[in-house]
Amino acid sequence: MSFSNPVLRDDIFVREDEREASEQRMTIGGTINKTLLLLVLLIIAGSITWYMTYQGTVEVLSLITAGSLGMVGVALVISFFPKSASFLSPVYAILSGFALGGISAFMEYDYPGIVANAILLTVGILFLMLFMYTQRIIKVTRGFISFVVLCTLAIFLVTLVDFILNFFGMNVPYIHETGWLGIGISLFIVVIAALNLLLDFNFIEEQADQGAPKYMEWYGAFALLVTLVWLYVRILELLSKFSKRD
Repeated sequence: MSFSNPVLRDDIFVREDEREASEQRMTIGGTINKTLLLLVLLIIAGSITWYMTYQGTVEVLSLITAGSLGMVGVALVISFFPKSASFLSPVYAILSGFALGGISAFMEYDYPGIVANAILLTVGILFLMLFMYTQRIIKVTRGFISFVVLCTLAIFLVTLVDFILNFFGMNVPYIHETGWLGIGISLFIVVIAALNLLLDFNFIEEQADQGAPKYMEWYGAFALLVTLVWLYVRILELLSKFSKRD
């Protein structure tokens, strides 16, 4: 006969260990919540520089510059050290908000209504890509991933070259023009940015299925936010080119 306490069964400890282990794993729901939090931080920070721009505050230019440079630096750190996403992702969101808020205010001043259209298009593309991904209308295969990654790298390199040439009073031909070729280039970049959302969804889903560490929720949210920021900026650029043609 066994005289052990029936309350202290081994299976209870096993279930408790499994529950604690599951709480330390990445989930899609957790990633969504963290993405929403980052978006709220971005909007709040963006509202600050938006207000400062329309108030004519001189310091806004320094804040926009610091936000632009800072978000790039923070993004590089998170990319190389994913664990840092837990505490640096909110910093990235705030810096992005500072940059986007001021840039959006300047664009709105030159082209009234452009910001609302850019936001609506960005949100619309986000949900369209999410629908196409969940319904498997577009399958994220290895070939698809390679294509999108190569196109993204090519765009990054051209953008980097254009940035360097600006210091010498030059730029890469056509990409800033408002002709149909320039518009076509901007439209292509918007499409690639939108396709990157599919890669983000796939990454988040795969990591969650594989039981990735909890901090990867922050990394997944960060990756998704980076793509959304890129998409929004490129849509602003595309719409501004259409406005200049009017």
